[in-house]
Amino acid sequence: MLQYLIILLDDTSVSFCHYRNTNSNRRLIALDGLKAGILFAMKHNLMVQFVYPDYELPESYATVIESIDHHKIKPFSLKEDASVVVYDYREAVSDQTLNRNEKTTLVLRITKDELFSGYEEVIHFLKRSNRLSLVITDTDTFRKEDFDTYKKVLSHLESAIPEALKENDDMPQLNILSDRIQLEKMNNCNAGVENITLAPNGKFYVCPAFYIEDENDSAGNPAEGITISNRQLYTLAYAPVCRKCDAYHCKRCIWLNKKTTLEVNTPSHEQCVTAHLERNASRNLLNELHAKGFFPNKEIREITCLDPFEWKE
Repeated sequence: MLQYLIILLDDTSVSFCHYRNTNSNRRLIALDGLKAGILFAMKHNLMVQFVYPDYELPESYATVIESIDHHKIKPFSLKEDASVVVYDYREAVSDQTLNRNEKTTLVLRITKDELFSGYEEVIHFLKRSNRLSLVITDTDTFRKEDFDTYKKVLSHLESAIPEALKENDDMPQLNILSDRIQLEKMNNCNAGVENITLAPNGKFYVCPAFYIEDENDSAGNPAEGITISNRQLYTLAYAPVCRKCDAYHCKRCIWLNKKTTLEVNTPSHEQCVTAHLERNASRNLLNELHAKGFFPNKEIREITCLDPFEWKE
């Protein structure tokens, strides 16, 4: 059931997920198209998430945006009044103005090499955050040696959270570690199921990445409704491996699935293994937090396999 409408305000709107937006030519959504998207959201009782470019919008757009309850996803250069602020790694390292804000989620887009060599900078950034969502933009390129390195990096990140508790009463949240501790069921990206994207051309897409990659791959429009072929395949019920999995925090990115396995409901080996390495690190973190009195009734079972396709019944 749809819950969210993501509206890309411009072709250069910031990427907050795995996909890379290389568009440099501005194309602002038409004001009538913006209004049509908002009307669609109102009719279907959807929460709207506006994704901003890195320039100030005309006042007429700001007025229309404020006509509905919403969240703002903005690049760090326009982070004032944002619900979600998106950084690339180098931007995060250079930003000395960041102060912890419990109302703001920070998204840090980072490559595996940046993470492997700069995890201490990430820890510093985490300690200045209330919630940090780490997005590794090239997960699909992981190899065996990368998994080994990632496991070590997760161990460092994991130890930083109890360390931060000594400095603060509130535990900073890091999506790849703390989310699994608090979840009781799958909480994936759910593109095409719980959320749909309205692009600047006035058409719907499964998610922003589908639009950025192929503008012809549309999924309807506000006037005619949503049209996704075999829409049931986007649901967890039609993902036989994922629905048995307990890496509940896994993004199960539909776009990455299609890109790497050609099936929207089937994650790649790389996506599965990284998610399970994170799951196991969450288990280690939970055991440390137990000793400090946190989550006393929560348990994450031990597993011996990192890829569900290798499970033995």
